[in-house]
Amino acid sequence: MTKLEELPGRIDDLTSQVSQLRTEMSAEFSAVRAEMRGEFAAVRAEMATGSAMRALYEDVISRIALLQEGLTQAKRKPRRKQQ
Repeated sequence: MTKLEELPGRIDDLTSQVSQLRTEMSAEFSAVRAEMRGEFAAVRAEMATGSAMRALYEDVISRIALLQEGLTQAKRKPRRKQQ
């Protein structure tokens, strides 16, 4: 058999391999996309929790500042002498 006679069979094999590769790659890319969606959802949830934590932190800091302000004002008030 000459090389030219083998060519159609080899092209058919190559076409089949490319088709199989495309099918496998499509499945793998779909799996990667699904995994990325899950990871992005987890990051979004963590960020939302972080935002709530940040709000609580800021609330605590403002309360501490108010307490310190009250203590400072109490120290400034002159005390009456007891007789």
